[in-house]
Amino acid sequence: MSIFSEIFSWWGGNTWGMRVTLWNQARFVGSDELGNKYYEQKKGIGEMGMPRRWVTYQDLADASKITADWHAWIHHMVDTPPTNEVYTPKSWQKPHKMNMTGTGEAYRPAGSILGSGHRPKATGDYKPWRPE
Repeated sequence: MSIFSEIFSWWGGNTWGMRVTLWNQARFVGSDELGNKYYEQKKGIGEMGMPRRWVTYQDLADASKITADWHAWIHHMVDTPPTNEVYTPKSWQKPHKMNMTGTGEAYRPAGSILGSGHRPKATGDYKPWRPE
């Protein structure tokens, strides 16, 4: 990311203000396989009575890019970050897939106006509201 976009845009991930905040108030905890970096407040406690935790994304800011091993830590469900323990993914955990909403690959269920365009016939139990 260029320094220009880091100073003037927030949607691209790390901003200049965030970089200064992290430099002053946070300590680096670790990173994940997607390149995201995780930080925790150096001293004191945050508004919730716990140290604040931050993530800076490798590229575009997308909360779904927080991997399963870091999710519990960033949300204060566990105190030990994955870098300090051996984390074994569960069999039901899947690798990250980008949120496809708003793209041509978005999920469109049967009957969706953006799907196949064919809607199943009504079953007869539907009565539209008519003002009287």
